[in-house]
Amino acid sequence: MVCGTTSDAGKSTVVAGLCRLLAREGVSVAPFKGQNMSLNSVVTSAGAEIGRAQWLQAVAAGAPPEAAMNPVLLKPTSDRTSQVIVMGRPLATQPAADYQKAKAGLVDVVDRALAELRSRFEVVICEGAGSPAEINLLDYDLVNLGLAARAGIPAVVVGDIHRGGVFAHLYGTVALLPEDLRRCVKGFIINGFRGDPELLGDAMDQLEARCGVPTLGVLPYLPGLVLDAEDSLHRMLDARPEPPAPGAGRLDVVVLRLPRLSNFTDFDPLVVEPGVAVRFVDHPSEFGDPDLVVLPGTKSTVSDLEWLRAGGLLEALEARRAGPSPPVVLGVCGGFQMLGRAIEDPDAVESSVPSVPGLDWLPVVTRFMAMKTTQVRTGYSPEGSAVTGYEIRHGRTEPRAGWERWLSCERGGDGESIESARDGGGVYGTTLHALFEEDAFRGEFLRGVAHARGRTWQPSGASFAEARERQIDRVADACAAHLRLTALWRLVELGAPAA
Repeated sequence: MVCGTTSDAGKSTVVAGLCRLLAREGVSVAPFKGQNMSLNSVVTSAGAEIGRAQWLQAVAAGAPPEAAMNPVLLKPTSDRTSQVIVMGRPLATQPAADYQKAKAGLVDVVDRALAELRSRFEVVICEGAGSPAEINLLDYDLVNLGLAARAGIPAVVVGDIHRGGVFAHLYGTVALLPEDLRRCVKGFIINGFRGDPELLGDAMDQLEARCGVPTLGVLPYLPGLVLDAEDSLHRMLDARPEPPAPGAGRLDVVVLRLPRLSNFTDFDPLVVEPGVAVRFVDHPSEFGDPDLVVLPGTKSTVSDLEWLRAGGLLEALEARRAGPSPPVVLGVCGGFQMLGRAIEDPDAVESSVPSVPGLDWLPVVTRFMAMKTTQVRTGYSPEGSAVTGYEIRHGRTEPRAGWERWLSCERGGDGESIESARDGGGVYGTTLHALFEEDAFRGEFLRGVAHARGRTWQPSGASFAEARERQIDRVADACAAHLRLTALWRLVELGAPAA
């Protein structure tokens, strides 16, 4: 098990790197995270919804992603409530306090999923969540050292030195743990080091002398590393790049950073294009004069639409749309729903408002349904490029008079719902996530954006899938070069289930 001193310490990245290293050696390996909290999720080929990080780790392991790799997924709907996904299917939407009480009933689900994976794979690399020393959450632990202790799995703890105080974080984590959980911790990993390792001196020896836990390596900071992120701590979101200068030859893409922004990894493929700048914007002063404006997915469509209207971003967008060279607008999932004439929720599936007006930029209406749709869809663009994406939605979007189809996909699983629409004037909407991972479609769509803006732009020809593979390999290579792999593999053997 790979735990961390904090969220975003590097757990997901280390798990991906170790999965890739084992896969290179021909070992059948699978990732596992008992409980994940994330609005970035993926639909497997079987229609199960799991966290994006576990999907990436499965790619690193060369294993088909499946529900057992992330048996419990929490998708926050507000500061105090989350939708609870169990084995890839929605169970309930619960306040945090109620979920804590319900966790006892999920222990067996998580333990069975892990045991089932261990029966089919030679190695399972488990990922913790947050910090294992959150002493207020130790009862019925689904994801950290409580799970490790029940399953007889040794753990390492990762600390991010870039945050500062890494030795205190590592020591304090072990010091806070009850004795039975402390025994699970067999090593530390320091992550994100910049500079000369000699500057660390004998700090790791001192740390081991104080708490009895050896440091198994110091991973360097990897500049420009972009892997499918788990949550909104992703550094790409927090970056505040300036808009490209006029005539700079780059397309300026603005993604509206909604409060409940979900699946922002949809836009990672744009980053592989050197002629594209991607900015996440949450204030009108940052808006600029973009070529493409994206209304992304959200777990709270109605409240995020209210925020968009109240915060000035909608006013900034409308001002640009009224100008001589308006930006192209793309709505994805919840953003697509916002672009329609109305959002109806009479059964309070997502909000307490039975009906709210949309932006009325596309002739469609969305009605929220209790049944959640999670499915992979394939089809073609109007120019013939293949498109592949997945849907994660409660909203069923229905066409109204005057609508125009944008993408042509096979029929969905809920009858009258459509997967895309356009207005013929530069506004597009789709229910499909991950569209831009298709290289030909990405280039085709961005060329159209440039043409609409009176500009010339050509795709680089970069493959997003190959770029992702190179990033995973960078992590694996860093693990191979900077971790004490012999000691780590001994821990793997130590955690093997009894024959």
